[in-house]
Amino acid sequence: MQGKVCIVTGSSSGIGKATAEGLAKLGARVIMVVRNQQRGEEARSEIIKNSGNDSVDLLLCDLASMSDIKKLADVFLSRYSRLDVLINNAGAVFDEREVTVDGFERTLAVNYLAPFLLTRELLTILKTSAPARVINLTSGLHVRGRVDFEDLQSERHYSGMSAYANAKLMVLMFTYELAKRLNGTGITVNAVHPGFVATNLGRNTGSKRSSVMFGMMRPFQISPQKAAETPVYLASSPEVQEMTGRYWSKMQERRSSEASYDRETQERLWTVTEDLISPKV
Repeated sequence: MQGKVCIVTGSSSGIGKATAEGLAKLGARVIMVVRNQQRGEEARSEIIKNSGNDSVDLLLCDLASMSDIKKLADVFLSRYSRLDVLINNAGAVFDEREVTVDGFERTLAVNYLAPFLLTRELLTILKTSAPARVINLTSGLHVRGRVDFEDLQSERHYSGMSAYANAKLMVLMFTYELAKRLNGTGITVNAVHPGFVATNLGRNTGSKRSSVMFGMMRPFQISPQKAAETPVYLASSPEVQEMTGRYWSKMQERRSSEASYDRETQERLWTVTEDLISPKV
């Protein structure tokens, strides 16, 4: 990974931080994308100390904002001449339905629309840097998800975990569709189910209920370092350099839900997503 440039979103804590550190230990230049500068700087300092690699940079972005994502891409393109690995790691669960500045339901925006838009904005540099890799973090909860085109933003009925499961199913469908569209470009696109991980996922919402629930589950969860092994493997291993459009867990290819492979829904979701975000950027 010497000389490789890698972006990891949501890397101030949890799986993202462990992934960024794992890549830094391999010698990559890592660009951490974070929302909070103080937490980001603290995490960056720890990663540099633990990895012995000072080629770790920080970029700020609120992934709930389409304009912020566009600015992030513009700043990256102005500072860096290549991008070898893009890891769309950031995710969040929200107990109550919230709407972003763009008018999108927040779970959908952060977990699905953000990786879709960021990847789209960086596709040109990924192509010129090829061979390159895109890795999207999903969840085993995608098996409970559904794509309801009549209610993508959960306006009729909202459940935080249901909205999260739906968004993670959409991430998988996006992964598979993007892999098909990029066939022959030298860019691989894969999805990772990291496992049941001890992270701040349920605590970063400000919800006491989620914080308590995830705290009770902590004894049954694996460490972020263990969860990061698969994204680091997919980002760096020559064994998988030509594998694309796959779903991975514990460094093994797995089969995702039957719904995730529906070609018609994948294509329709892509078109609907483009129509949703294009007026906002």
